[in-house]
Amino acid sequence: MLFNSHLFIFGFLPVAVAGFWLLRRRGLDRPALGWLLLASLAYYGWWEPKYLGLILLSSGVNYAFGRAFERRRGDRALLALGVGLNLAALAWFKYAGFLVANLNRMTGGDAQIGAIVLPLAISFFTFQQISYLVDVYRGEPAERDPLHYALFVTFFPQLIAGPVVKQQELTPQFRTPKAAGPLRDHLAVGLSLFLLGLFKKVVLADSVAAFAAPVFEAADQGAVITFFEAWGGVLAYAFQIYFDFSGYCDMALGLAWLFGFRLPINFDAPYQATGIIDFWRRWHLTLSRFLREYLYIPLGGNRHGRARRWLNLLLTMTLGGLWHGAGWNFVLWGLLHGVLLVLNTMWRQWRPRLWTRPVGRLESGLGSVLTFALVVLIWNFFRAETLAGAVGMLRGAFGLNGAVLDARLATPLAFLSPWVEFTGLNAGTFSLRGVPWLAALWFTCRFLPDVPRLFAWTGVALDPGGGVWQPTPGRFPVWRPTARWAGVIAVLGALAVVQMSRVMEFIYYRF
Repeated sequence: MLFNSHLFIFGFLPVAVAGFWLLRRRGLDRPALGWLLLASLAYYGWWEPKYLGLILLSSGVNYAFGRAFERRRGDRALLALGVGLNLAALAWFKYAGFLVANLNRMTGGDAQIGAIVLPLAISFFTFQQISYLVDVYRGEPAERDPLHYALFVTFFPQLIAGPVVKQQELTPQFRTPKAAGPLRDHLAVGLSLFLLGLFKKVVLADSVAAFAAPVFEAADQGAVITFFEAWGGVLAYAFQIYFDFSGYCDMALGLAWLFGFRLPINFDAPYQATGIIDFWRRWHLTLSRFLREYLYIPLGGNRHGRARRWLNLLLTMTLGGLWHGAGWNFVLWGLLHGVLLVLNTMWRQWRPRLWTRPVGRLESGLGSVLTFALVVLIWNFFRAETLAGAVGMLRGAFGLNGAVLDARLATPLAFLSPWVEFTGLNAGTFSLRGVPWLAALWFTCRFLPDVPRLFAWTGVALDPGGGVWQPTPGRFPVWRPTARWAGVIAVLGALAVVQMSRVMEFIYYRF
């Protein structure tokens, strides 16, 4: 059941919200949470009921480990066992086929393990529970209420694609008998965020996806991709994943707020980043936090010299890439981001020795353009189904396969004739109709604030670093509960609902 489906919007969600608030407004807080747990399990089970047993078993086992840590504080063997069991389940469902295929390739064997269906959201609820075990091992109080713990794991607004929430961020909210603010405020803010996120996903992301898919499909099938095709395709995908994931994050924040709960902010205009370090402080913030706190720092962080720090960055990002998918493309995507993080770290260390003046607008702007270009190029490994397809896209992007444009452009762009052939796009993959989309979406990503900043004053989100998210106010007007804002959001929401006849799943649902 997708957030961007009629069944969810007009069936599941009204029933879930109405049942919860009817119970809570009568002072029946535990029954209200029980209702929300049942709704979350129904949401998860709608995809494949048999995997309800897996998520419930995972929740029960990790709950038991958390209670055991209270009696055996500092037991590293117990921690290793708990984390190992979580990783073993993830490895079996997500990586067993990948490992066997590569072993067969290396040894010439023919081992078979059969088809393994990847359970929905296993990457997210596994990481979430690993963070819980490590936090309790480090001294955080274990959750003693099984209802609260089960809801922490299964809470449907963030279950499928994040954010990766810490137990101490969510369960204290379950123990609070009253939500922050009147019900009408929660409905106004929550529905506004949800509908704006829905518009991002359905109207923006799904529309521009039509210009990315043919290019990558042709590359994966071995077609020669030329310069403009490559850049058109990968830019289209860069904007698709941007609005797809940011749309999901907005919808998750809005859905949680409909029930009176805050989730951590998980997306903050990453294409406005001025460096790759800044990018990872804006893109999937809670995953970046998880990788830093539960992988990079335990590996040694920056405590053992620069060479070790750089190695730790490379390992962390490579494993982060592998978390996204069982394939060498994802490994290379993570490794390349690790390399860029190392280079960005070096630059921050060396720059004060080269220039003593503070960073100005020109340097910041150049850093932003370079960061965006590098991130976009590396998306090729994330999107292409094959390594050969990703390499073919890169060859095209660097001009190694020539530059070709539609013959109708030969007259207005005659000055490009020494470098460009006006013979029609070789693979027939990227339509010129996509150019206005790319220009409009680039402007939106580069110069406009991300949607949650318009709602930050309401206290709708948590800061991944702690407390309520309170970003620096921008120069754009913020959301207000007015008729004008209601009208704008209603129109955008209606446009999204009209286009939902072609429902596409969220990109992060695959992870």
